Amino acid sequence: MYQFFVEPHQININDKCVTIVGGDVNHIKNVLRMKPGEELSVSNGQDGKEYRCAIIDFTPDAVECELRFIKEDGVELPGKIYLFQGLPKADKMEFIIQKAVELGVYQVIPVATKRCVVKLDDKKAKSKVQRWQGIAEAAAKQSKRAIIPQVAEPVSFGEALRMASVLDVKLIPYELAENMEKTRTIIGDLKPGQSIAVFIGPEGGFEEAEIAKALSVGVEPITLGKRILRTETAGLTVLSWMMYQLEGLS
Repeated sequence: MYQFFVEPHQININDKCVTIVGGDVNHIKNVLRMKPGEELSVSNGQDGKEYRCAIIDFTPDAVECELRFIKEDGVELPGKIYLFQGLPKADKMEFIIQKAVELGVYQVIPVATKRCVVKLDDKKAKSKVQRWQGIAEAAAKQSKRAIIPQVAEPVSFGEALRMASVLDVKLIPYELAENMEKTRTIIGDLKPGQSIAVFIGPEGGFEEAEIAKALSVGVEPITLGKRILRTETAGLTVLSWMMYQLEGLS
């Protein structure tokens, strides 16, 4: 079943109607070639619910639907994972965002670290974030997420640590960290309702001074194994482990 995102005011529970507008109208009418009577699913990106609808009619600017039922038990993980991703080269960030959204991340925060090759001024950053947000939305639709994870504007490493300071669990995979059993224990102890920060370095990893600063404010170093993982692999590895631990917990 196809899924689309709408604003909360486009869902009228009392009148049992849903109105879809914007670019999705053309997609539904002319790409998917859906007809009145066919069912689709919408989410408002906020409450985690799935609204099952049937198409009633098409207007030039909207798709009018009948709300048939609301699925309360959504697909979101019971914890909020914040991925603090060191800015990688080329188009790797697009891949990371796409896969992180599929794995259940709540928010992606690009981080400018010392070893980042990519340098973004304000104008480039806004353009990039707009594109990255579009990728997050497309991935949310494809994976039938109930929310669209936000991609934040790039921040400094110090600002990233300040943002993470209010979260419950703070982890930083580090190539010099040891003891996989410790990693298993930390992941295995994750609980529903927790907010979790994951810091991933860019190509070349974090500088020792950055690791020291992170440890000084309570970020826990973990190992991902004996092999060195690329930046686009490391975060997805941690997210996969976390999804496995949190999936289905309530």
